[in-house]
Amino acid sequence: MTTIEDQAVVLFQGDSITDWGRNYSDFGSLGNGYPLLVAAEFGRQYPEKQVTFLNRGIGGNRVVDLERRWQEDCLDLKPDWVSIYIGINDTWRRYDSGDTTSVEAFYERYRKLIVRTRDELDARLVLVEPFVLPVPGDRKSWREDLDPKIQAVRELAREFSAAYVPLDGLFAAASSRVDPAYWAGDGVHPSPAGHALIAKAWLDAVSK
Repeated sequence: MTTIEDQAVVLFQGDSITDWGRNYSDFGSLGNGYPLLVAAEFGRQYPEKQVTFLNRGIGGNRVVDLERRWQEDCLDLKPDWVSIYIGINDTWRRYDSGDTTSVEAFYERYRKLIVRTRDELDARLVLVEPFVLPVPGDRKSWREDLDPKIQAVRELAREFSAAYVPLDGLFAAASSRVDPAYWAGDGVHPSPAGHALIAKAWLDAVSK
């Protein structure tokens, strides 16, 4: 049974994995990734709840970008649930452009977003941990930077009693069955099956 209440507004926030082709000029556009799959399956299971799903993911975003647009793209929308999926670009920019985000800065900015959301909205939280798969091979070196950030998200989930989506472990487990590229061709951006894996894990996280 889901913990999401009747007529709730659920907001998905994040980077390109959340964005996934949404139409920025359409207030209700969910894109073509896991937010659409979540909304579709939730609506199938609980049509009587009349829950509204919104997507405000933007490709390339890091925590600092969410911080800059949090008022307009979160607080002003007054969601009852806020799902945050961020972090891979905070790692990626270190390796493709030398722009490093320390784990301390990542944690503090992320925590400020949560505190603002709690204090102004009293919204329920879903925190989604970032993942990376070892395709191509250079992604293996990213673990040094990403793993502490994953731990930071887990600490925040514990502190704020958030629903938690443990994607890094789930994608690793799924990759024991088939080549990792099946789930994310570049180790980061999910395939359709990868988005389905995220959607199922998200729905499991908000179920009793």
